[in-house]
Amino acid sequence: MPTLAIHNPATGALIDEVAAETAESVAAHFRTARATQPAWAAVPMAERLAIVQRFRALVVRDLEALAATLTREVGKPIAQSRNELNGLLPRLDFFLEQAEGAVREEHVFTGGDMHEEISHAPLGVVANISAWNYPWFVGCNVIVPALLTGNAVLYKPSEHASLTGLAIARLLHEAGVPREVMICLVGGGEVGAALIAQAIDGLFFTGSHATGQRIAQSLAGRLVKMQLELGGKDPTYVRADADPKAAAESLADGAMYNTGQGCCSVERIYVHEAVHDAFVEQFLATVASFKQGDPGDPGTYIGAITRAPQLELLEAQVRDAVAKGAALRTGGRRGPGPGHHFPPTVLTDVTHRMDVMREESFGPIVGIQKVKNDDEAVALMNDTRYGLTAGVYTRDEAAARAVLSRVQAGTVYWNCCDRVSPRLPWSGVGDSGIGLTLGVAGIQTFTRPKAWHLRTP
Repeated sequence: MPTLAIHNPATGALIDEVAAETAESVAAHFRTARATQPAWAAVPMAERLAIVQRFRALVVRDLEALAATLTREVGKPIAQSRNELNGLLPRLDFFLEQAEGAVREEHVFTGGDMHEEISHAPLGVVANISAWNYPWFVGCNVIVPALLTGNAVLYKPSEHASLTGLAIARLLHEAGVPREVMICLVGGGEVGAALIAQAIDGLFFTGSHATGQRIAQSLAGRLVKMQLELGGKDPTYVRADADPKAAAESLADGAMYNTGQGCCSVERIYVHEAVHDAFVEQFLATVASFKQGDPGDPGTYIGAITRAPQLELLEAQVRDAVAKGAALRTGGRRGPGPGHHFPPTVLTDVTHRMDVMREESFGPIVGIQKVKNDDEAVALMNDTRYGLTAGVYTRDEAAARAVLSRVQAGTVYWNCCDRVSPRLPWSGVGDSGIGLTLGVAGIQTFTRPKAWHLRTP
C-alpha cells in the first residue's frame, strides 16, 4: 500500500505518513458503496438526522484537537481554524432543520381522477473531491446533505488536508454512519482520477478551474451529474459616499483572512476617485496591523501558504504588475524559510493589463484601482472570466442594488464581503463553476426528482 507524506507548510517538517489508496482499492471501495447504499437509503430520515446530530456533538467535543490538526497541515492560524469549526455548527444545524422538508413528497395537483406529486430519490453513490483551504466547510457542504438524503459518499479530501479528511470520516463513523457508506479515500491526483473512473452517480468537486475543467472533460461522455465549485477573482467597489475607513478595515480582512486563500477572498478593489487616497491610507494601516508568523500562535492573523508553488505565482503577479506601472505599497516577496510564507501585499495604480487584476491569486495580495463612477466600476468588475462573488460599499441601498444587479456573480454583498450563509445557495458564473451547494437547493441537489402521475381507477 502506498503512503502519503504530510508536511507542515509553516515549517516544512514532516507531520505524518498515512496509507494512500490505489486504483484497485478505489474500485473495491466503489463496489462496497454501491452494494450498501440502498440499505442506507432505507434508514428512516429521523435516524439519519440523529446521526448527524451526534456528529455535531463530536465536533464540539474534539474541537481543539481538530483545530490543531487543521493548523498543522494547512498552515491556517489557530484562531481561524477554531472559527472554521465553530462556523460549521450553524451549517450542520441548517441541514438538520431543513433536510426532511427539502425531500418531502410534494403534492402539486389533484383534479378529477388525476393526482400529481413529486418525490426525491437519492442519486446513489456520490463522489466528493474536496478542497484544502476550508476542508470542514466545503467537505461537509457535500458530505452531510448527501448522507442525509440517502446517498453513499466516496470522499477524497485534498492531499493537503488528508488528516482533517480522515477526522471527518472518523467522527461520522463514530456518530453511526456505516463505514461502507462514508468512505475516505486518501491520495493525490491519481486517486481522484481513479474515483472519477468509477460508475458514480454524481461528482461534486471544489478546487481550481484547471482541475475542474479536466474533470468536466473526463465526464463529458458519461452523462453523470456534475457540480464544480471553482475559483474567483472577486471584486468590490467602494463608492464616493462610502466611509473609507470602515470599508478599508472590512475589505482588508476580506482580502487577507485565511492568508488570502479563499475562493471568495477579495482580490480586486475599485475605489471612487473621491475617496481613493483616504481608502488606500487606511487599507495599508489595517494590513500593517495584521500579525504574521507561527500559525499556532493565537495572535497570528497571516499564516502559511499551504502550497509551495503558489509563492512563485504570487511573486510573478507582483513582477508583472510593477513592470506595467503598478506601485507596490507593501509586501511583494516571499518571507524567509523554513516554510511557505508570503506577507500581505498591496498594489495601487493597477490596470486590467496586469495579471493581478485578471488571474486568480489565492494569496494575501490585492490590487486597488481608482475609478471615476459607477459605470466604470461595473464594467471593470464584469471584465473577468470568473463570477463567484462581488460587493459594493455605499451608504445608499438603492445605489448598491443598482450596481449589484448589473454585476455577473453568483453571490453579491452590500457593505460586507467574504461571507457564506447556509441559508443561501452558493454558486458561480462562468469559470467559477456550475451547480450549487447550501440553501434548500443545496440539499435537493443530491436527489433526483421523480414525477408521479396517479389516476384513480
